[in-house]
Amino acid sequence: MDEVRSALLAHPEVEYECILVSDQSPDDVWSVISRLHDEDPVRVKGLELARNFGQHAALMAGYAHTTGDYVVSLDDDGQTPVEAVWSLISKLEDERLDIVYGSYPVKRHSGFRNLGSRINDWMACWLLDKPSGLKVTSFFVARRFVIDEMLKYAGPFPYVIGLVLRATRKVANVPVEHRDRAEGVSGYTFAKLLGLWMNGFTAFSVKPLRLASFAGILCSLLGFGFGVWAVINKLFINPDAPIGYSSLMAAVLFIGGVLMLVLGLIGEYVGRIYICINQSPQYVVGRKLV
Repeated sequence: MDEVRSALLAHPEVEYECILVSDQSPDDVWSVISRLHDEDPVRVKGLELARNFGQHAALMAGYAHTTGDYVVSLDDDGQTPVEAVWSLISKLEDERLDIVYGSYPVKRHSGFRNLGSRINDWMACWLLDKPSGLKVTSFFVARRFVIDEMLKYAGPFPYVIGLVLRATRKVANVPVEHRDRAEGVSGYTFAKLLGLWMNGFTAFSVKPLRLASFAGILCSLLGFGFGVWAVINKLFINPDAPIGYSSLMAAVLFIGGVLMLVLGLIGEYVGRIYICINQSPQYVVGRKLV
């Protein structure tokens, strides 16, 4: 927080507020947030979610309590120098952009996190039509109207980059230093990354369903072609050809596997529709200091 204050006080003409969100962190983050609020009750506000809703839901909770013309999103791991925010804001204003992301030429994450980031980037390009050269990170500055548009999404499966790209395509990057993590380890497990990818798959695109349809068409054509070939082979080429049990079982297993995959994908969509109809909350604020 001292680094945040130093970076912001370097521009005394700018009024600012800090929204600190605890997503039920196990290391008593709320007591630290409470102390910081007591030290500066006007500029520092705190939110504690009633349970762990995930990073993107916590971000949405913080965005909902912002009031400024520009909104800066920043993790608490200390890996991003806060003073870099002025480079992002300068590019935003000079090029009349709507949102600017910090990009990391050298990332100090673990190999697992870097692999997850690459998969997430590929998924966003394919499903959300993200520009291939755009690097999406958790450090960015956005104009007020972008945040307001994102907050119109009230569903229980928020996916920040999906919401951003629904609102604007005037997006760019600024290279930023990425430092070693100051303390602790990343809370992203494989299960959480998988859940985040599923949010991107099912909440903001129907391309997986179209892919499933194409897979069904392909299997139908393959099955029809195999049937025609078997008839021609039996009648005109090799009348003594035996009926192939192995090939039949292989075809059944292949087509059955595709059908189960498609049904599972459809079930995922239907299940999420059911959860949305039940009005499952995106997040619940347990305590707040405003």
